[in-house]
Amino acid sequence: MNLRERLMDYSLGNNLGLFWKLFRRREKTGCRWWADILTFFLNRMAHRRGGYIGRGAKITGIPSLPHGLHGIYISRYASIGAGCRIYQNVTIGEVNGKAPQIGDGCLIGANAVLVGDIRIGRHVKVGAGAVVSENVPDGATVVAQPPRVIEKAAQPA
Repeated sequence: MNLRERLMDYSLGNNLGLFWKLFRRREKTGCRWWADILTFFLNRMAHRRGGYIGRGAKITGIPSLPHGLHGIYISRYASIGAGCRIYQNVTIGEVNGKAPQIGDGCLIGANAVLVGDIRIGRHVKVGAGAVVSENVPDGATVVAQPPRVIEKAAQPA
């Protein structure tokens, strides 16, 4: 297999080994030019599956991404602890340049949104579809809000 075929194979997003190697290398490099080249390849690999990990994001260890980078957005200001498991379509976003600080061993369910200057404790479980904008203590479980009726339609006579 030639170099082009290998790059195309890895860029599909399902095998993230090369992605994390390049991510760690970019963190360690002192050369701005080399970091820009690595950022280009990382963004290309993530974009192929609709994902994005910001250049300044601090990720300890390698998070478990069972569905690859499918729809995952991680702000450049975010911090993610070791041993986290992040499912598809998760947004870890910023508000006014401040993003969530996520502790070790957290599980973030599909379609969850974590935004703002918040701290998510260690071993927290964020349920699918939950929107988190406040601090969460260690070991807690956060689930989506229960559905509410905003406006009730008039019943036909």
